[in-house]
Amino acid sequence: MFKKHTYDSLTWIDLESPTKDDTRALIEEFGIHSLVADELLSPTLRSRVETHGDYIFLILHFPTVMHSHGGRTEQEIDFIVGKHFIVTAHYEPVDALDEFSKLFEINSVIGANAGKMHAGFLFFHMARELYKQASDELDHMRKELTRIEESIFRGEEHAMVQSLSRIGRKLLTFKRAVRPHREVLESFASVGAKLFGKEFAYYLHAITGEQYKIFSALESDIDTLDALRATNDSLLSTKTNDIMRVLTIMAFVTFPLVLVTSVFGMNTAYLPVVGLPNDFWIIVGFMVAATIGFFLFFKSKKWL
Repeated sequence: MFKKHTYDSLTWIDLESPTKDDTRALIEEFGIHSLVADELLSPTLRSRVETHGDYIFLILHFPTVMHSHGGRTEQEIDFIVGKHFIVTAHYEPVDALDEFSKLFEINSVIGANAGKMHAGFLFFHMARELYKQASDELDHMRKELTRIEESIFRGEEHAMVQSLSRIGRKLLTFKRAVRPHREVLESFASVGAKLFGKEFAYYLHAITGEQYKIFSALESDIDTLDALRATNDSLLSTKTNDIMRVLTIMAFVTFPLVLVTSVFGMNTAYLPVVGLPNDFWIIVGFMVAATIGFFLFFKSKKWL
């Protein structure tokens, strides 16, 4: 899908699942190198940045928890940023870019920069929108962590084991996607200052700042997850130990009772007590006394 947006001398080309015809059009209109154009045809595993004369080529991966359209955990977006044009290529719908296109159409991203607008400003506003979406993803997972915390202290430790594993996987996937952004954006800031001028350096560093805020919030959420997992494991262990203690005490208490019963059930010529008046109640009394004795012993040892 080929979408073209223009404002004065600025052009934004948005490609969804680009074809060879789409990349051929880029080569003809903007002089994009054929190797760069070919990179747009299929996803790439690693984020990176390259300079090609009068334009910069970036590949960034953004995590998707709520905004996934293809079941993937990451969305790749390729950027080709020139002085007066920007190309974005992706392989499934990206909600943040759809939202940005609406803002671009009503010129709300131009604002006070109308007279000095260049493609670097477009990239800056796109990046802010993409990191805003990433922040929304983190907010969603933070609410899930809060729900898990409440469930843990309601006594649902067993049910939360899987929930903690699922949210842990999401956070690790998020971290894997966002971590490489720092180096890529720092490299982009270095070469972007040469392409767009030193006065644009503030905006370039602001983009890196957006990534830093997201990554710091992510690290905080991972710390929260680790604390919740440790708490859940501790509560599970305590509950398991309590159950094992009760079962052990029951085994020790019932053992002498079973032993006494077995002894007096032996088929021998002589059994003490058996045959005496009230022999049944004497034996039962002995068993009750033994049970009370074991109970007091466990109590004195603070095992109960």
